[in-house]
Amino acid sequence: MTEVGVVGLGVMGSAIARRLLATGHAVRVHDIRPEAVDELVGEGATAAGTAAEVAAAGLVILSLNSPQIVENAVFGPRGLLTGRPHGVVVIDMSSIDPGRTREYAARARELGARWVDAPLSGGAPGALNGTLTLMVGGDAHDVEAATPVLRALAATVTHLGPSGSGQLVKLVNQVLVGCTFAALAESAALVRAAGLQPEDVLGALIGGRADSAVLREFFTKFAELDLTPTGRLRNMVKDLESARDYARSADIPLPITSAVSELHRWAVAAGHGDADNAALMHYYRETA
Repeated sequence: MTEVGVVGLGVMGSAIARRLLATGHAVRVHDIRPEAVDELVGEGATAAGTAAEVAAAGLVILSLNSPQIVENAVFGPRGLLTGRPHGVVVIDMSSIDPGRTREYAARARELGARWVDAPLSGGAPGALNGTLTLMVGGDAHDVEAATPVLRALAATVTHLGPSGSGQLVKLVNQVLVGCTFAALAESAALVRAAGLQPEDVLGALIGGRADSAVLREFFTKFAELDLTPTGRLRNMVKDLESARDYARSADIPLPITSAVSELHRWAVAAGHGDADNAALMHYYRETA
């Protein structure tokens, strides 16, 4: 039975840990919130008091919210690579910028570790069902070592190139998803204002050109203001702004993404940063 470490037990990290337990893996977990660790221990995981203790698993998944948190969890005083554990495979499933990823991968190699960036699409439901889409970057040998565990979590695993490649394609994914969320919110506001039944509207759209996996999963969720957590608005803002930063460095204009990013930033400023993406509907709630 393969042992896997998970550092970061938020909505996604907890779902990843649960999926690994369900697929027969031994799971060693760490989070700064003891209650999150205790919950997973109650389901069969083993607790680690520090990120450094998780390295004993040999293969460790990170699910964290920012590059600064990733850096501290891996390279900090009690970080994952504190003891320079030789050969440990770090799979970063966080969404951070490609430049930081390349930097962290190089630092990990200097310490004798291996680094794979594997940001995801599919949210917590996809993790729990093993149907995630993973965009993977890193050395081919390192990706090969990580693949058996990634296959337990995902229906699609695509190795795109060297370190940072997965994170870059995740930004592309987030531009498409974030802009679609904004369009869903506006469409759902029209449906609510007209008093139509969201399920009927969805049925009418399925099979047409507007059809998509995002439409099927999220249209009624938005229209009914269902805030069951599948992702956090704050994280979408981070990803959209990372995409804008990369675009500026490449001299590429992103006018639509910029407007959508500001809509998401409004929701965060209004106090919905930790809410599900369907909280975008609060922007329209007064008029719909």
